Amino acid sequence: MKKLTTYTVLASIVIFGLFLPFIFDLVYYLHPIVLPVVYILLFTFIFLVGLLITGQKLYLPLKVVDLLISMYTLALLVLLFLRPNNQSYDSYNLIPFSTVVFYLSGQVSGLVAFYNLAANVGLFVPFGIYLKIYRYSISQIILLSFLSISFIEMMQMFLNRGSLNIDDLILNIIGVIIGSLIYPVFNKACEITK
Repeated sequence: MKKLTTYTVLASIVIFGLFLPFIFDLVYYLHPIVLPVVYILLFTFIFLVGLLITGQKLYLPLKVVDLLISMYTLALLVLLFLRPNNQSYDSYNLIPFSTVVFYLSGQVSGLVAFYNLAANVGLFVPFGIYLKIYRYSISQIILLSFLSISFIEMMQMFLNRGSLNIDDLILNIIGVIIGSLIYPVFNKACEITK
């Protein structure tokens, strides 16, 4: 496990370094907390893949997982609500997939398109895994995701810290569902103990 951890640290630092110019653009667009969030997600992904490849298993107490997901949630809330003041948030979209089509059309920079599509899915994958740890059914996961993400979207609009966008809601829920679907793979690499 020690050797895997060392290789994971090295690999994640190299990959993070290669994408650093792009990540600094995200910092400008979002918030400096994006740096540790991206690095930790990258490290975690590489580490879990390494566990799967080597057949090793990590045992984590549920209390540690609860703490980690709480810290991750806090970091995402900072990303969602403490963005730079130089951005305009006076728009809203209630037409499903209209902004997805807009971002894919090439009318905006690649950074904005990537963040609004891939990140809106990827950043919510850990929540799907987390809810599966607690044995929620897929219908419960969808309902809970819909309610909580809708609340966040409304709060962003009311606090003028983001735009109300049905596509964000859809993409976030897709991310949570993906997380719940890959939970069996996660469980092969990481076992949660009570």
